[in-house]
Amino acid sequence: MTEGQNDRRHNTENLMQRLRRDSGDDGDDARGRDARGGGRAVFRYPSFVRYLGARLLTVLALQMQSVAVGWQIYEITRSPLALGLTGLAQFLPGILLFLISGHAADRIPRRKLMVACFAGFTVCSGSLLWIQKGGVHSAGPIYFILVALGITRAFSGPAMRALVPLLVPAEQFPSGVAWEASMTQTATVLGPAAGGFLYALFRGPEAVYATAMVIEAVAIVFAMGIQARGPLRRLESMTVDSVFAGLRYIWRQKVILGVVSLDLFAVLLGGAVALLPVYAGDILRTGPWGLGLLRSAPGAGAVAMAILLAHKPLRRKAGATMLWCVAGFGAFTVVFGLSRNFALSLASLLFVGATDMVSVVTRGTLVQLSTPDEMRGRVNAVEMMFIGASNELGQFESGITAQWFGTVPAVVLGGAGALLITALWAWRFPELRRAEPPRLLEMAEP
Repeated sequence: MTEGQNDRRHNTENLMQRLRRDSGDDGDDARGRDARGGGRAVFRYPSFVRYLGARLLTVLALQMQSVAVGWQIYEITRSPLALGLTGLAQFLPGILLFLISGHAADRIPRRKLMVACFAGFTVCSGSLLWIQKGGVHSAGPIYFILVALGITRAFSGPAMRALVPLLVPAEQFPSGVAWEASMTQTATVLGPAAGGFLYALFRGPEAVYATAMVIEAVAIVFAMGIQARGPLRRLESMTVDSVFAGLRYIWRQKVILGVVSLDLFAVLLGGAVALLPVYAGDILRTGPWGLGLLRSAPGAGAVAMAILLAHKPLRRKAGATMLWCVAGFGAFTVVFGLSRNFALSLASLLFVGATDMVSVVTRGTLVQLSTPDEMRGRVNAVEMMFIGASNELGQFESGITAQWFGTVPAVVLGGAGALLITALWAWRFPELRRAEPPRLLEMAEP
C-alpha cells in the first residue's frame, strides 16, 4: 500500500470516528446491534424517534392548513392569481433569508431553534383561527400570516436537517434519511386529504386551523424530548465571511455541488405536477377522482421507495445510481406526457416519485455526511434554497411552456430536458459518477 493510500485510509478512518462521535456511536458494539436490526435499527434511538414524530406532525399540520388557506383565499377573492400569491408569500422569505437562517442553525443550539420554530407554527395557526373567528373579509391579513409562516419555515428547515446526523450513528444515517423522507411524504399525502375533509365537514377553515394548532403543540412536546449528542460547537459571530461560508463550501466540494445542482435543474425542467388538472380533465378525461389519484401517485411511489431504501440503503455506486434514477425520472415523465391510458399514466407517476426519492435520499446522505457539523446549518440552508426554487419555479416553468407549446409538448420537453441535464452532469462531474460511499467520506476532509 502506497503512502498516499495510507493517508487517504487514515483520513477516512478519522472522519468515520468523528461521525460516530457526533452521533454518540461507541463503535463495534453499536455496529453489531445495528446490523441485527436492519432498516429498523434507527428506531432504537429515542431522540430520533421523537424527531420523526415531530417531523411527521409538523408537515401534516402545515399541509392540512395549506388546503384551508387556499380555499379561504379563493372564496374571498375568486382569483387564481391570489392562489399563486399564497405560495409566493411562503417561498420568498426562504430565498431572502437562507444565508441568515443557515448561520443561525450553526450558531444557536438546533433543538432550541427547532422548538422555537414549532412554537411559531402554532402561533401562526392560532392567528389564522383568530382572524377567521373575527369574520375576515380581506386576504391581506392572511398573506401577512403566510409571510410569518414562511419566515418560520426558513429557520426551521436548516436546523432540523442539520440535527439528524447527531441523532443516529453514521452507519445508520442513510436509513435515517430514508425513514425521514417516508414520514414527510406520508404527511404530504395525508395532510391535504385530512384538511379538505375537515373543511367540508365543518363548512369552514376553523376546524382545520384548530386541529393544526393542536398537532403543532404536540410536535413541540416531541421536540423538547430530543437529546442531540455530539461535541459542543464553537459559537461563531455573524460576519459577511461566515454567512457566505456555506456557499463557498458547496462550490469547493464538487460532489455536493453536482448533486444539489443536478436536482435543481432536473426538477425545474421535469416537473409535471402543475399540469395534472389539464391531464385529468382534457387528456385522460377522468375528472376530479382521477386528478386525486394522479396527485397521490408520485407520493405513493416515493413512500414505497423510501421504505425500501430504509431497509436496503445504497452501499455501493451511490453517485452512479443517483444519476440513473434522475434519468429514470426524466424518462417516466416523457412516458406520462405521451400516455393516453389512465393506468399507464398512473404507473408512470408512481415511478416518477420512486426515482425522485432515490435522488432525495442519496442527496441528503451525501450532503450531511460530507459536511462538518459546524457547517451543516449553512450548507443545508443553501441546499433547501436550491430545492425550493426548483419546486416552485418548476411549476411556473411548466405553466409557461404549456402556454407557449401546449400541455403535452411541455411535459415531454421537460422530461427530455431532465435526461439531457443528467447526461451533461455525468460528464461535467466525474467525481459524482464514480462516487462510492468510502470515497465520499474521504472528500469531506479538507
